[in-house]
Amino acid sequence: MRVDLVPIPIDQTTVYQVLDELRTQGRVWCEMAEAEANEPTIIEYIAEGQFNHPARVIAFNTEEGWSRDVTKDIALKLLDLSMEGWVLGAAARDFVERETGQTARVIV
Repeated sequence: MRVDLVPIPIDQTTVYQVLDELRTQGRVWCEMAEAEANEPTIIEYIAEGQFNHPARVIAFNTEEGWSRDVTKDIALKLLDLSMEGWVLGAAARDFVERETGQTARVIV
């Protein structure tokens, strides 16, 4: 069930992409539909385990002319969600620990 954490603006200009490490192909930038390439969806997909081993998250905005590595920012937001009771998949928990040095809660 999809639950948006924050409303997605219709005129989205900042795009988020995930570098995922696949077992057989190595690291790949994941293809995403335009409507999914936003922060809330990336956070949701990582939390659900839709990436094998997320290695990096970047954000870019061509209208404003910038790009940023937002990997740690996304990991911190996932850690916050974990502390609020969200269940994170194993890959998300590994991602959070690797990027923040903190352990996400495991709720059984």
